[in-house]
Amino acid sequence: MGILYNLGIYFLGFILQIVALFNEKIRLGVKGRNETFKKLNQHLKKEDNTLWFHCASLGEFEQGLPVFKELRTLYPNHKIVLSFFSPSGYEIRKNTDVADLVVYLPLDTKSNAKRFIDLVKPELTIFVKYDIWPNMLNALNKRKLRAILISATFRKNQSYFKFYGSKTKKALHTFEHIFVQNKSSKTLANTLGLKNVTVAGDTRFDRVNNQLNQDNTLDFISNFKQDKLCVVIGSSWPEDEELLIKFINNNQNLDVKYIIAPHNIKATQIQNITKNLNVETVLFSQKEGKLLSNYSVFVIDTIGLLSKIYAYADIAYVGGAMGNTGLHNILEPAVFGVPIIIGSNYKNFPEAYEMIDNGGLISIKNFNELEDKLQLLIENKDKRLQQGTLNLNFIKKNKGAVIQIINYIRK
Repeated sequence: MGILYNLGIYFLGFILQIVALFNEKIRLGVKGRNETFKKLNQHLKKEDNTLWFHCASLGEFEQGLPVFKELRTLYPNHKIVLSFFSPSGYEIRKNTDVADLVVYLPLDTKSNAKRFIDLVKPELTIFVKYDIWPNMLNALNKRKLRAILISATFRKNQSYFKFYGSKTKKALHTFEHIFVQNKSSKTLANTLGLKNVTVAGDTRFDRVNNQLNQDNTLDFISNFKQDKLCVVIGSSWPEDEELLIKFINNNQNLDVKYIIAPHNIKATQIQNITKNLNVETVLFSQKEGKLLSNYSVFVIDTIGLLSKIYAYADIAYVGGAMGNTGLHNILEPAVFGVPIIIGSNYKNFPEAYEMIDNGGLISIKNFNELEDKLQLLIENKDKRLQQGTLNLNFIKKNKGAVIQIINYIRK
């Protein structure tokens, strides 16, 4: 299987080169990987002490961030290398202050792995969740360099449990320790012969809980909201927006403000939202000189503000689960003690099941269900407060993963 894996990596590289001719996102990744070794040579010296953090994409970065920040503080004299595989992670976080150097991870060939590890020489490597690259991990293991996996989840449909997954399964055994999110993941890990496994929980709970310690004030949102009830629609996709826009247009009699922060801020999607709304709408990019309190809908056509905007929500709708793109972060609004509505396609998101069982999260399948649930929350303040409190308590109950991980590293 090792030969097949290595051939597959070379084939992947060939395919990416072809697809890059037609796809801008893939092109960014291909170009970025071609520059990785040059950047490492320019920024790292032989005498440098280093740490290496690897994330597949933006979601994994956000998950690992509270651990990364703690390690940044604990190892102030180390250079930190942060790698991404996906352009959606690299392009948004390439200037993060949690790392000294941010690069694309080279394709996982044996030669790339050897060259990468020879240059970085990390005293400690942190992989987040599931992005397992066997040749990289084997190169670390041969040099007896520490590597741990955090916020991992295991499911029976993953490659580790299939006949073709022996290479990645073997790579898991190179980790010094694995921190998983839940007991079921530990049970599955044990069936793979993995013994050094700890149930620490999800580091995202620590990440969002830290949001409460920050200044979440946004004057332009305050000017827009005034003292009105506000529904924040976060990380929405067209499938979500179709239903929400219909609700807004059908319920103009309600004295409610709406903030829409789409996942995709391309001009075509923003235009599609604004042209279909029949109420006064303002864009973030066009807010200057406007009396924001006069508008009913505020469309956030930029990135990086949503976690603060949720602080102004009385009700939140989180996108991604109405279609098949994947549910976005429901913990971010939960920490502000607001009820949350999502679509029905959330099967790979255990926190959604738990929050629904806990009573603070509502799943809807269609417009009629959205209208019923959203109107009830708008009209019933006690219901909003009850469900919101359940969500906040859920966050408080589940935080603490970072302390466990850091305590282990410091041993």
